[in-house]
Amino acid sequence: MRDEAWIKTLEDGRKVKFIYQELLEDGAFITAQTEGNEVVYSVVLANAGNPLSREEVESHFKGELSKK
Repeated sequence: MRDEAWIKTLEDGRKVKFIYQELLEDGAFITAQTEGNEVVYSVVLANAGNPLSREEVESHFKGELSKK
């Protein structure tokens, strides 16, 4: 199983920490946490289609992160 974490700076300057953890039977746990721990989005995907790329993880939270 693969675990990965990285930080990305959004266009508006906010930093977001992404976490991707592969789970058993093709599942995944993904998280997006904004700088300063203001907001944390977490999702469990039952059929993730592992492995997911960083872009796939980031795009899952695109709508939520576009809100200020």
